[in-house]
Amino acid sequence: MSKGKLLVISGPSGVGKGTIVMELLKRRPQASLSISCTTRPPRECEVDGVNYFFLSWEKFGQMIEEGGFLEYSKHFDNYYGTPASFVEEKLKSGDVILEIDVDGALQVKKVKPEAVLVMIAPPDRQTLVSRLCGRHTEPEDVIAKRVERADYELGKSPLYDYVIINDVLDEAVGEVEAILEKEN
Repeated sequence: MSKGKLLVISGPSGVGKGTIVMELLKRRPQASLSISCTTRPPRECEVDGVNYFFLSWEKFGQMIEEGGFLEYSKHFDNYYGTPASFVEEKLKSGDVILEIDVDGALQVKKVKPEAVLVMIAPPDRQTLVSRLCGRHTEPEDVIAKRVERADYELGKSPLYDYVIINDVLDEAVGEVEAILEKEN
């Protein structure tokens, strides 16, 4: 029997999801972050088992066949997925936060209707573009794909339980924390 609440945070690349989640975890040390699996190579600052579980295409395929994911999808030419056993184990001791894309979030909601979906949105499109460019982690063509994808993702926000505009970080984190309090 689960003890914690499953909180799913989504939103376009560059909207500040990761920053909000890290701040939330500082405020709620009893909560844990689910670690997703991916087939993409790690970025320079990423650590296997901390940021993601970096898997080969073969291992990822094996886990799909074995039903090892709560959700998975192909996104920007790589697979991403949430390992089901990892989440179930973490829920036994408290809240679990998933930071995943909208398609994955909607898959999770079908499998776990009790999951709480929170969409993080930018104040406006230009702010999103500025944030993506400011990261200096991807070439212009990838940034263009991410901006295009943002329109799709934000279009799914009516299917979410909550939508938070990330304009002032501390306020956005407070809103997510209040949602967790309310839902628990």
